[in-house]
Amino acid sequence: MEIKKNPKSNLENYSKLFMQIGLVLALFITYVAIEKKTFDRQFGDFGDVVMNADLEEEIPITERIEPEIPKTPPPPAPEKIEVVEDEKEVEETVIETTETDETEAVEVEEIEEVEEEEEVVEDVPFTVIEDVPVFPGCKGNKAQLKACFNKKMKKHFQKKFDSDLPNELGLAPGKKRITMLFRIDEEGNVVDIRALAPHPRLKKEAIRIIKSLPKMTPGKQRGRPVGVRYTLPMGIMIE
Repeated sequence: MEIKKNPKSNLENYSKLFMQIGLVLALFITYVAIEKKTFDRQFGDFGDVVMNADLEEEIPITERIEPEIPKTPPPPAPEKIEVVEDEKEVEETVIETTETDETEAVEVEEIEEVEEEEEVVEDVPFTVIEDVPVFPGCKGNKAQLKACFNKKMKKHFQKKFDSDLPNELGLAPGKKRITMLFRIDEEGNVVDIRALAPHPRLKKEAIRIIKSLPKMTPGKQRGRPVGVRYTLPMGIMIE
């Protein structure tokens, strides 16, 4: 069975009416709110207030009292004033001059001549000598003369040394070191010979070899002949 709806009960037919009624109510409420009158509140009258008014304060007037400074009495006057006569003679002091006249003779003290002592130059090591001693047969500049001297010394030792002596001494096999120290004096002679060796006979043999060196041209320091110290280390092999 189908239910029929009464067309008068459909609210959609009155929707325009309801909207118009709502707009009228909204306009009425707005009008009433605008036309409503309000009144300002009134407070008691306190009179005119001046914010920048300065407070007047009575300040007492004070007077500064300066302390009294005691006055110093003036110095007493001299009891008696001495009067000096202008006619009194004053003795003058005469200063003798130290200048001499051309006519006067001047005494001159004798000047003693002092002989300058000769500068004593000590022995100079071979490594720093200006002009090394010259071994006979060496030529060239300073460096070449120095290299030639060392070469000649080693060659002289190897030539003069008794090679059979180390084996006769019964020393342990191995390399042994012999050091010879001597001095070449201002005349080129070899003097002050010493030696260090592992056996007395090796030491004696080293001294003998150095004594057999020829006379040399002495070394020079600052252009003057000087003594030169030289050290010759040599190694020997014992089998």
